[in-house]
Amino acid sequence: MTAVLIACAHGTRFEEGRVVVRALLDVLRETAPAGVEVLEAYVDVHGPYVTDVVAAARERTDDIVIVPLLLSTGYHTEVDLVEAADGLPVAPALGPHPVLAEILADRVREAGAGASDTVVLAAAGSTRPGAVVDVERMAELMTEAGVAGPVVTAYAAASDPRIPDAVHAARSAGRRTVVASYVLAPGHFSRVIEKAEADLTTAPIGADPRLATVVWERWREARRTGPSVPAAEPDGRRTGLLAALRALVSGARRRA
Repeated sequence: MTAVLIACAHGTRFEEGRVVVRALLDVLRETAPAGVEVLEAYVDVHGPYVTDVVAAARERTDDIVIVPLLLSTGYHTEVDLVEAADGLPVAPALGPHPVLAEILADRVREAGAGASDTVVLAAAGSTRPGAVVDVERMAELMTEAGVAGPVVTAYAAASDPRIPDAVHAARSAGRRTVVASYVLAPGHFSRVIEKAEADLTTAPIGADPRLATVVWERWREARRTGPSVPAAEPDGRRTGLLAALRALVSGARRRA
């Protein structure tokens, strides 16, 4: 029986971002254990949509795991993907993880960061509280990975502080700023990060071959532990109504 890893990215309208995701998929296929098939899927913006990929895979096998190609916890990982899985295992987001910290530390050094520079870890942001926790942990891991200067967190949207504010605060303290782009691929958020006009800005993480280590680790853990359960709202109720509304919006987007 074939095992399936559904690698699910967010989706982007920017072709250069799609190229990066496809390159990462190629890396995953090259490093896949024997008998494991890697399928491409997206949770938003464009297809192949994860719900359709899950349905097609289920016609061939029950050994299916969804691994988000997303860097932090958020609504997509806690609700959208769990509901799309309909009982299948869903792995956690790729971060926080020491391998990601190593990649980011390398990007910062390659950009020319010095020991006296403030490094702004610039993430997309999310309304889910777990996302901030994840990004804060990534900042700690970057320090452990050898980033010499202070590492502060900032966000493109939804969470505070915003990236331009973090850059301004560091400059006001007389420090040069290096923004570490904590996004996977070029797209909307990478452009927001670039507009913060730090002294130095790293490229997105991209299809770094080291990411395969994280993805396959997540796949093994989720395959072993089994299905995920949709996250509850603060009052303990399921997010069924909101999910239904999101499904309607998604359906309208596909038909547009």
